[in-house]
Amino acid sequence: MADFVSLLLPFFGLILIGYFAAKATKQPAEALGWLNTFIIYAALPALFFKLVSRTPIEELTRVDFIVTDIAATYAVFILLFAIGRFVRGNALDDCTIQSFAGAYGNIGYMGPGLAFLALGEGAAVPVALIICFENALHFIVAPTLMAAGDDKRSAGQLAADIARKVTLHPFILSTAAGFAVAAFDIAQPLAFQRLVDYLAQAAAPCALFAMGVTLALRPLKRIPAEISYIVPAKLILHPIAVFLALTAVGGFEPVWIQAAVLLASLPTATNVFVIGQQYGVWQERASATILITTVLSVASVSLWLVVIRSGLLPLQLFL
Repeated sequence: MADFVSLLLPFFGLILIGYFAAKATKQPAEALGWLNTFIIYAALPALFFKLVSRTPIEELTRVDFIVTDIAATYAVFILLFAIGRFVRGNALDDCTIQSFAGAYGNIGYMGPGLAFLALGEGAAVPVALIICFENALHFIVAPTLMAAGDDKRSAGQLAADIARKVTLHPFILSTAAGFAVAAFDIAQPLAFQRLVDYLAQAAAPCALFAMGVTLALRPLKRIPAEISYIVPAKLILHPIAVFLALTAVGGFEPVWIQAAVLLASLPTATNVFVIGQQYGVWQERASATILITTVLSVASVSLWLVVIRSGLLPLQLFL
């Protein structure tokens, strides 16, 4: 029990510190801007570059792993989309945001810190691959589905915007740079390595603190009806789907499966609110979903950690 407390306390403790700091200081939401800029454009890219660039190239080309993980994630996405569209009769753009709420986890902010605390540096490569490729696909799917609804941009403008977001996102750029360094075995100057290390060490604590501040600044105004199926889909169904898919395909290291399940168990990403805000769709309900899933994830993620760390997760389910 003490092991799990020592594992969870730093993680959720940083979120709580950020939450209470925001409540105590009553800083405006804009005050978080530069910290988020540092996290997104410096600390997390440095972390992804460090992890990928120092990994043998053969481990970075596991297409079977990333395809299987994404297939499981989008199976949950499609299920939620079908419920919203055909059961509840929601508009296409509403269904899109709801589906992301149930399938787009907070992998960028929360994933690396928790995975490395729980699983060690062996989780580095699967975590980097999942964050890179899932984010890239989300950046493509969201505007594409919105274009099928009320997006007024031409096909050329939409394609250019998608390409820009995918190719210029700092997570994608840093991971691609790491791939290049690993592939060509490029030697890195010691001073550069130290800079990258300093930035990477700041990624997890800063991201978790910012997560707590964000929760404090985004009060819960109402509970959307869709919560009844989005929450179990995100916190329970998504990690189960990823686990079943990876074990069915087989051939993956245990830590890769554990890392993928852990990342799938994370609460709804704050980017879901950003997407809703960009298109003026489901904004308040997206905010509520992020808050509720994050609060409930204290229990659900803790349970998943117990299952993973205690060996209760069968890694050869299909023989």
